[in-house]
Amino acid sequence: MDHRFDVKNRFADGAQYIAGASRPGTSGHQHSVVDPATGDAVYTYELAGAADVDAAVAAAKAALPGWSGATPAERSTAMHRFSEVLAEQADDLAFVESLQCGKPLRLSAGFDVPGTVDNTAFFAGAARHLEGKAAGEYSADHTSYVRREPVGVVGSIAPWNYPLQMAAWKVLPAIAAGNTIVLKPAELTPLTSLMFARAATEAGIPDGVVNIVSGAGKEAGEHLVGHPDVAMTSFTGSTGVGKRVAEIAIRTVKRLHLELGGKAPFVVFDDADLEAAVHGAVAGSLINTGQDCTAATRAYVQRPLYDAFVAGVADLFAGIRLGDPFDPSTDLGPLISHLQRDRVAAIVDRSRAYATVVTGGEAPGDKLAAGAFYRPTLITGAAQDSEIVQSEIFGPVLVVLPFDSDDEGLALANDTPYGLAASAWTRDVFRASRATREMKAGCVWINDHIPILSEMPHGGYKASGFGKDMSAYSFEEYTQVKHVMYDNTAIVRKDWHRTIFGDR
Repeated sequence: MDHRFDVKNRFADGAQYIAGASRPGTSGHQHSVVDPATGDAVYTYELAGAADVDAAVAAAKAALPGWSGATPAERSTAMHRFSEVLAEQADDLAFVESLQCGKPLRLSAGFDVPGTVDNTAFFAGAARHLEGKAAGEYSADHTSYVRREPVGVVGSIAPWNYPLQMAAWKVLPAIAAGNTIVLKPAELTPLTSLMFARAATEAGIPDGVVNIVSGAGKEAGEHLVGHPDVAMTSFTGSTGVGKRVAEIAIRTVKRLHLELGGKAPFVVFDDADLEAAVHGAVAGSLINTGQDCTAATRAYVQRPLYDAFVAGVADLFAGIRLGDPFDPSTDLGPLISHLQRDRVAAIVDRSRAYATVVTGGEAPGDKLAAGAFYRPTLITGAAQDSEIVQSEIFGPVLVVLPFDSDDEGLALANDTPYGLAASAWTRDVFRASRATREMKAGCVWINDHIPILSEMPHGGYKASGFGKDMSAYSFEEYTQVKHVMYDNTAIVRKDWHRTIFGDR
């Protein structure tokens, strides 16, 4: 099968999905989805404008009473069917995800799609476990309990690196908790988000519960965040754009969930399994061509293992196969665009003035020249305060630095503005325990780097944002907690009324 199969026909009605139907945008501006492996445009659509956002929010607002009023069992049943529909469409989802992102089909079919199906099944079950505090007497004269209620209409913005999974991470906890949602995917990669929303409709989730507006950030995104009928904004993307989202959201005092940038440290102590650490660093730094906020980007290696670690990583990097994402032998696909490839290359090129590029550091030629490919790049000799160490690169680049004492290694690991993820490699249980306590990150792995689970939360410290995706903890973002109190006495004049009536 041609991996471009029927994209143009599949989305012929437009790239907006509002109230259960596809439609074209109304901004007057055209945008093309480009296959980053070839540079070819595979689908052109009209971007969403403010009117499309208004229509999507209105649809979500109209659907809210019915969906929030459904029983948890009813929402759960629809979401279980949703997971089944996604599983039935797994092959198509994987093809389209690889086409619009350039990621190897091995990754889309083996990670992105199964993870999304599993996440949907998890939230289908979790929808029946939205708990508040049980009723009880916390004062002598009253019974109190806590209700957990949906926030309302949620306006979410997802990034281009994992379009399908990020759509799921935004949509699923929101609708499981009884909210309705308008999701704006990145304009580079709207296709699997549209497929995801269509699958929700096929599963019986009512029209208007899940809406998609495919538009630019300045026009559609900012209008969605600032919309007065949107009660909450969830954003995943760069820290810089996250600050802009926060500025807009605060004007209407919206609830805000931000999952922002990362610069994950990978700390290798001198008792670590060297081979495991080397393989973990290569896989952890090159996942999704390094376009992953949790990717291993800074390896700190205790000096006795440093030289061997650098040599081992360089050797494995040299054997990584770049190529057609649909070729089963391809290890690494292109970056999302030529613009992103050139940005990564510029950061690496600037580092040559103060560091050593051990391997990589260039775009391949020949048959890959038309795509946004960049070779796996290993850098040593950089200072801790240098750009290559401190800035998020979002490409297949790993910088390695040595350290001497455990204190130094952990201090260096924490020494960036970010705190999304981190890992430590050691056979010593006490070192491992210390690392989990002292690393300032929302996720800390021991002797691994990257795996995530639907049951476990994902979110950051510091400039990596706040709030959680996945797991039951995400319901804290998408629900309001209400205290309800009943008087148990039927007494007209309460004792506390004396503060008003005195001795009368």
